[in-house]
Amino acid sequence: SGCTLDQELYVFHRSGLLKSFLVRAARSSDTHAVEELIQTLDLNRSILDDLNNYISARRDPDGTPVQAFVAEALNQIVGISIIRNEMDIEYIRSHYNIEDFIYFNHHQREDHGHLYHFALNPIFHHYAKHFMKEILRLSYKTCLYYPIYPQTGDGKFQNPCAHSLTSALHYMVPVRPRRQIVYPLEKLGINAPSKQVSKDQAKYALNHFNRKLSLEPKVSVNARIVVVGASNVGISFLETLIFCPHLKFNNLTLISTHGLPGKQMLEKQHKQFLINSHCFNDDDYALMSLCSWVNVVAGKMTGIDRSAKQVIVSNERKVPYDHLILCTGQQYQVPCPTGADIRKLPTNREVFQNCKQRYTGVVPSNLFVLADEEDCLLAMMWVKEKLLGFPGNVIVYGNTIDVYTTIEALISLGISGSRMHLVHPPLQSNFTSINNNAIEKAVEKALSQVGVSVHYDCLLAQWNDGSHPDPIVHASFTTKTKPFKLQCSAFFNFTHKKVDYDTFKAVNDACLVYDGKLVIDTNFHTNDVAIRAAGPLTKFSNIYYANEWTHSNFNSKEVGFQLAAAMLNLFDPTLEPVFEPPKDMDRLIPIYKGCKVQGGILPGKYYYAHIYKPGIPSRLDVQETQPDYGVAITTGDAIKGNYFRIHVNRYSLIETITCFSKNPLPISNYIPLFGQHERLLNNLCSRWREGLITDLYSYLKEPWALVIYHDRFIDLRKELREILVTVQEENHPSMQELVQQVVDGKLTLLERPKTYLKRFYKQTVYKNLLEKSILSYLNYNNYHLPMFAWPGIV
Repeated sequence: SGCTLDQELYVFHRSGLLKSFLVRAARSSDTHAVEELIQTLDLNRSILDDLNNYISARRDPDGTPVQAFVAEALNQIVGISIIRNEMDIEYIRSHYNIEDFIYFNHHQREDHGHLYHFALNPIFHHYAKHFMKEILRLSYKTCLYYPIYPQTGDGKFQNPCAHSLTSALHYMVPVRPRRQIVYPLEKLGINAPSKQVSKDQAKYALNHFNRKLSLEPKVSVNARIVVVGASNVGISFLETLIFCPHLKFNNLTLISTHGLPGKQMLEKQHKQFLINSHCFNDDDYALMSLCSWVNVVAGKMTGIDRSAKQVIVSNERKVPYDHLILCTGQQYQVPCPTGADIRKLPTNREVFQNCKQRYTGVVPSNLFVLADEEDCLLAMMWVKEKLLGFPGNVIVYGNTIDVYTTIEALISLGISGSRMHLVHPPLQSNFTSINNNAIEKAVEKALSQVGVSVHYDCLLAQWNDGSHPDPIVHASFTTKTKPFKLQCSAFFNFTHKKVDYDTFKAVNDACLVYDGKLVIDTNFHTNDVAIRAAGPLTKFSNIYYANEWTHSNFNSKEVGFQLAAAMLNLFDPTLEPVFEPPKDMDRLIPIYKGCKVQGGILPGKYYYAHIYKPGIPSRLDVQETQPDYGVAITTGDAIKGNYFRIHVNRYSLIETITCFSKNPLPISNYIPLFGQHERLLNNLCSRWREGLITDLYSYLKEPWALVIYHDRFIDLRKELREILVTVQEENHPSMQELVQQVVDGKLTLLERPKTYLKRFYKQTVYKNLLEKSILSYLNYNNYHLPMFAWPGIV
C-alpha cells in the first residue's frame, strides 16, 4: 500500500516453467514442509492448527468437516489450502448476491465450501487458478467462498476468525452485498425470518469461485486510475469498478487525507457530529473491503503535472496516472473574522463586504472544522480530554444542519447545554437548513430546555480582540444592532462549504478551467482528456445554460456510479460502443433520479431523516402553495417525537419522506419508498383521507409493506411490466397497447374505460401470468419474506 512507482516490474522464476505441479490431499508427513513454507505468514499458527485438525480428526472441534490440500512440485510442498464445508450458506444467500454467479437451487448444501487458508509459493503464482480448480475437483465442491474481515487503523483484524490472505484473490469475484430489510420482529412473531437470516454478525466482504468461473478469464486492466478524494462520489466510483466480475483492475489508487473511511468501526459516538447522507456506512465499507483492491496514498493533493501525468501529494510524493478522477468535494473552511473592532459598535451592514475572505493566519488549536469521521474523532477526544470537567463555553457557528447534530453530540458526551452558544450568521437564502416549521419549533424548544443560548444574524468579528488567536479565549460578533463578546473554550465552525484552497491551487496551477468550481461537460471531462471530475467540486460548463444545476443537487452515490459507467466504456469489451449524441442533445445536462437523504440525531435526542427528490431547494411553505404540489400526508407531532410526513406529488408518486422521532429510524426501509406510486402502499392516500391512518410509523411496519423494502422488489416490478407490455395472445393487443388505444379514443366503448380494461385483464391470460410471477417471486424469496403465503405452504 502506498506504492507510487511510475513503472511496473514483472518477475518470473525459471522454476515456474516446471510442469510437475501436483495437487493432492494433505498427509501427516507434510506437516514439517508446510511449516517451513508458511513460517513468515502472520497467521501461520492458525494454518497449522487447522492442518492438525484435518490430520487427526478430519473435522473441527465443533464437528465441521475439514479438508486440506497441498501443491507439490518436484516432490516439494509449494502450496497449502484448507477448506471447510460452508455451514452458513443461508446467511450468505440472504446477505450477498451469489445468485449473480450460480443457480442456487442447482447446488446441494454440501457442494458449498469455505476457503479458510490458501498459501502458494510466489514462484508458482500462475498456477493459483489451477490449484483452485483442483480443490473443487478433489473436494467434490462446486463453489468456494472466501470472506475478508475489516481491519482497524493499526492493521489488526477486528474478528478473531480472520483468514489468511489468499494469493488467489484475483481469480475470485467479489460478491455484492444485498440491502437488508429492517424487520419489526416483535410484530411479526412466528412469521419472522429464521435466525440464520436475521442474525447480526460481524460484517465481511465475500469473494466467490465456482466451476463456471474457472473457465472464464478476467480481462486485466493495467491503466493507472487515480482517484483523489474519499468522498461518497469517489467511493461509489471505486465500488462500481471493483464489482465488475469480468474485469481485473490492477492499478486503482486512492489519494485521501485520511486514507480509506470506515477504519474506526468500534467507535460510534463521533459519527453523530455530522449529518449522514446514508450513501455509505461502516457496514458498507466492511462489505466492500476496498483495501483489498485499491492502493491507498494518505496525503493531500497539492499539485498536478499534466505533461508528466503525475499528481503531487503533500508537496513530496508523485503519483503517476493514466486517468485522473477528481472528486474532493467541498468542505467547511476556517472562518475569516471581519476584523471589526466591536468597541466602535459596528453593525453587520458596515462589515458585511469583508466576510468572504480566506483566512491566512494562525489556525487556533481549539477551532474545529469537521470534514470527515477522522476530524470528528479527534474533536471528540479533545472534548473528553480538555473540556469535560473544566469550565468554559462552546461556540457552534453556522447555519447548516450540522450545527444541530454537533450540539446533540456534545450533549451526549456530557457537555452541559448552558455552556453552549449557537451563533447563526445571516442566512444566504430564504430557507433554513431544516426547512420544516414543525421540526424547527421542536428543535428550538429542545435547545431552550437544555439551556443552549441561540444568537441570530451574527458575523464573526474577532478572536481575542485581534491579538494572537491560539488558543481562542473569547470571540466577538457583530449583529444588525449591538455587537457582543463570548468567552470561548472551543469553537466549531459550520459556515458554508467551499472548495479547499490547496485543491483550488492545484487545479488552477494545472490550467484546468475553474469558474467558482471545476468546469466539466456532461461526460465528466475537464479541459484535459485524461482528467475527469465529479461531485460538489464541479459545475457544468456555461455552454449548457444550467448554472443552478450541479452534482451537489444529486445523490452522490448515483453520480459516482454514472462516472464509473462512463469510464467502463474505455475498458469493458462486452459493452456496446458509445455513439455521439445527436447535435441538439449534447447540450442537455444529465438528470439523475435517485433520492437524496439526510439523517442524524438532533437536540432533544430526536432521530431525524429527510428523503427527498434531487433538485434546486426552495422554501417548503412556498412549495405547498403551488397548485400542482400534490398532497402532504402528516401524522403525529414533532414535539412529541412521532412526526411523519409523506409528500405525494401530482402524479401520485412519493416525492418526500420526513421523519422526526424519539425512536431510531429504519431509514433503509424508507428509502425504497421514494418514487413509488401511493397505491403500492395499500392505497395510502384514500386510506388517509378516510381517517384509517393515524400513525405512519406503525402503518409502514405492517407485514404487507415488507415486500416493498425487499432488494429484489424492483426486479419483480420490471418483470410484471414486461408481461403487460408484451403481446401474450394472438389477435389480442398487449395491455399497454390497449391502454394507449383507449387514451387515443380509437375504441368505441359502451362502458367506462377503467371497467373495460379490468374486464379485459381478467378475461385474458394477463391475470394468470402476473399472479404466477408474483407467487414465484414470493416462493423463491421466502427466506426473506416468510410472512407471505406461497404455493405449497398450505
